[in-house]
Amino acid sequence: MTRLVLASASPRRLALLAQIGITPDDVIAADIDETPLKDETPRNLALRLARQKAEAVKADGAVVLAADTVVAVGRRVLPKAETEAEARECLRLLSGRSHRVYTGVAVRTAGLEIRTRLVETRVAFKVLSAAEVEAYIASNEWRGKAGGYAAQGLAGRYITSIIGSYSSVIGLPLYETANLIESARS
Repeated sequence: MTRLVLASASPRRLALLAQIGITPDDVIAADIDETPLKDETPRNLALRLARQKAEAVKADGAVVLAADTVVAVGRRVLPKAETEAEARECLRLLSGRSHRVYTGVAVRTAGLEIRTRLVETRVAFKVLSAAEVEAYIASNEWRGKAGGYAAQGLAGRYITSIIGSYSSVIGLPLYETANLIESARS
């Protein structure tokens, strides 16, 4: 069977793959500039970054799997929060409203063909109190997370509904990913 390389250092993506019985032969984090282009939509950003990550990883003869998750309120892309101020701003924007999570998945075949899928999921948050925001900030769970939250963690208590793929919100839509890998290996 063709080797599989995961182009991500995300422990969540590795755990999600394990959940469906897939273990990559190697993990090589792609190092690309993730800055959105001028006027780039959130959905196009997620697909472009996934594709660039798949292209950036050097692994001759292997299938390369890459993904990128973008959280957006309207056309506004929320950052992967690195500071408390960024996380607070994300939570302020998410409080009491719905937003979209876009996960782009790209698989590069051993023959260097790139195949992509985009999964869009709608997530709604309850209205967050100041105490809830501060408790979440104190948890540090938000650090480095798209949109400043982790649905699989403490922030799960703030989510009132998810329409679409829960695993995509965590970082990897399992159904689409499994199908892309299977087709790339055949």
